Amino acid sequence: MVAHVAVEAQGDERGALLSFLEEQRGGIRRAVLGLTEEQAASRPSASELSLAGLVKHVAEVEQGWIARARQEAPAVHRDESNWHECFRLAGDETLESQLAYWEKVAAETEAFIRSVPSLDDTFPLPKAPWFPPEGRVSMRWLALHLIRETARHAGHADIIRESLDGKTAFELVALEQGTSWG
Repeated sequence: MVAHVAVEAQGDERGALLSFLEEQRGGIRRAVLGLTEEQAASRPSASELSLAGLVKHVAEVEQGWIARARQEAPAVHRDESNWHECFRLAGDETLESQLAYWEKVAAETEAFIRSVPSLDDTFPLPKAPWFPPEGRVSMRWLALHLIRETARHAGHADIIRESLDGKTAFELVALEQGTSWG
């Protein structure tokens, strides 16, 4: 997504990491600008992905990783029985409610990353076949992982949005800023 990340204060690694994460969150948030609930929940490609589902997924993943770093259980437990629900709205969930939840999660992420004594501090990885047994990662790894995860889905969001109504990243940035492109 086209955006500029402000230069961090000299030596503010946490601020730099959090700024890059926020930039990628903004790409996904822009992708849903001006959409109806129906448009946001639609899946315009062969993929099961929708924009509303992506918002839900990135919020859930971010919350889950911060919980693990705190050595708490994620708010939502996912396994084979309910994995399919993490990419689509269920029950009374709406795009608006997921955006509000993600905003709360983002604030908690920022507060947590800023509060840890050191980005070199570690926490155990969850047990999963794709992680090494007894693996540990740093808070820096956590921040970089969240940036990577969010950026990956911001790219998906660009493609889905353009498939819905032809709006591109440039147009969505202009829409967000109240300007026109061109």
